[in-house]
Amino acid sequence: MSDSSKGASTMPEFLRKIVVHLKRKPQTIPMLVLVIAFLIYSLNLTNISHTTSRIQGSGMGLYGFITMLLSMLSFVCFSNAYPSRKPINKPMFILMLVMIGIIIFADIQYRGLIHTALTRAENPIAMEPYIDAAFKMLFSHILTLIIGVVLILIMPVYAKMIRSIKTSIDVEDNGGLGEIDISGEN
Repeated sequence: MSDSSKGASTMPEFLRKIVVHLKRKPQTIPMLVLVIAFLIYSLNLTNISHTTSRIQGSGMGLYGFITMLLSMLSFVCFSNAYPSRKPINKPMFILMLVMIGIIIFADIQYRGLIHTALTRAENPIAMEPYIDAAFKMLFSHILTLIIGVVLILIMPVYAKMIRSIKTSIDVEDNGGLGEIDISGEN
């Protein structure tokens, strides 16, 4: 028996269940990436709020608020864009992508305000550890969001590849089915 014909028989059961789930719902992959992006941002809100308080740039608080609000709303749009056993809800899909684009724009603007405050000619802000952490985190957040968008856009490609993985379990016949008496006579 070749390796390709063995299929799921060589795959551990927990991995087979994951692949079966991904066959049914390939949108789980980009959703997990977007959840990671949300966690990156929300777990660093202390650094963002301290940076906003220290620099007090025009619109910094608004950009932070936009990022948090649209991050949560984009999850709602994502789940509504991929209804169960129905085609993609295009208005929700487009709205989700627009929201993610606005989040990326807000992060870029926030980073720009940090950079401006650190490099301005008069009274530049001294680099604090929380400012540095916020600046680096925003780059990670932007990068993770871009990866999520790319995964959303190429989902048809990898969904087809996932569906080609054999996950069925081969059940061996012991030949005893012919011997079962179903006539009901004793």
